[in-house]
Amino acid sequence: MIEVYKILTERYFKSVNLELELHKESVTRGHNLKLVNSKCHYDLRKYSFAVRVVNIWNSLPDSVITANNVNTFKNRLDKFWANQELIFDSFNRTS
Repeated sequence: MIEVYKILTERYFKSVNLELELHKESVTRGHNLKLVNSKCHYDLRKYSFAVRVVNIWNSLPDSVITANNVNTFKNRLDKFWANQELIFDSFNRTS
């Protein structure tokens, strides 16, 4: 989540090219940096970083997202996640 925060708040170099598309019509619920949850047809893209982080990022509250710097974001994220139940999702992969 820290890396997503850095990318969306332009704290990375401009040469970092990771496609995280902001949801343009997200005005009624959540924060103003919601990401578009795109459909994936192939496993190669489905398990990539840019697709896997969308649901987690969109579930964060506005109080975490609106941090002024990375350290404040880290502290708010840790405090928010300290009260959350840990859920492990193995993507239901079969060998």
